[in-house]
Amino acid sequence: MRQRFSPARLLASASLIAVVAASLGGCTAMSKLSDVTGSIGPKAEAAPTDPARAVEAYGERYRANPKDADAALAYGQALRTNGQRAQAAAVLEQATIANPGNKPLLAQYGRALADNGNFQQAFDVLSKAHSPDNPDWRLLSVQGTALDQMGRHEEARSYYASALKIAPGDPGVLSNLGLSYMLSRDLPKAEDALRQAYASPRANARVRQNLGLVVGLQGRFTEAETIVKADLPPDQAAANVAYLKDMLSRNGAPKRTPVASLSQPD
Repeated sequence: MRQRFSPARLLASASLIAVVAASLGGCTAMSKLSDVTGSIGPKAEAAPTDPARAVEAYGERYRANPKDADAALAYGQALRTNGQRAQAAAVLEQATIANPGNKPLLAQYGRALADNGNFQQAFDVLSKAHSPDNPDWRLLSVQGTALDQMGRHEEARSYYASALKIAPGDPGVLSNLGLSYMLSRDLPKAEDALRQAYASPRANARVRQNLGLVVGLQGRFTEAETIVKADLPPDQAAANVAYLKDMLSRNGAPKRTPVASLSQPD
């Protein structure tokens, strides 16, 4: 399927993108469980690659013992990857009740809540998934994206700053920071953060697309076109450029910044 250069796709978090992450993140490896919580053990090594088959396999394991934390983690992640986000949140909610204080479960449940647009609840749950004395930089970045979605941009940036102290130069966190500035229409600062992310050898295609969007919103379309076409097959590159042209002609860069979802997963 051809990809479209949509703001909703570009504004997804890369911690969320490295996480996200890498992301908070379109639909890519950002949604992998290991991005947020780490491996759930050897049982995950032979995971089915097809999302629907993964739902079936992990669902059977989960139904055999709904209180099994590993089974709930695997099933919840499979549901999220397959687009069954409401069901994933329900499964993970019950799992956190059966396993109070289980931080990997809380982390995944928080992500599932963010998937469904429950940003305040997601933020609160994620706050319980790690602690100030032992913070997880990936979760800090996801919490930042939740705050951005609630319009609390200054607070969000404090979370990105904390994440960057633990993981300096992480392209996913920097990309989220850039998108935060974009949402508050500070395009020069958005570009600066995204260029830092873009310079990283770990930057993925989404980071480059986010940079292209911000550059285009400042009226430098030729430069933006070069950026968004990078690493894409000709048909996808053409679709991205066409969509960017249409978006900018309707919004009149840089007067308006398209505000779209920062939620995850990818």
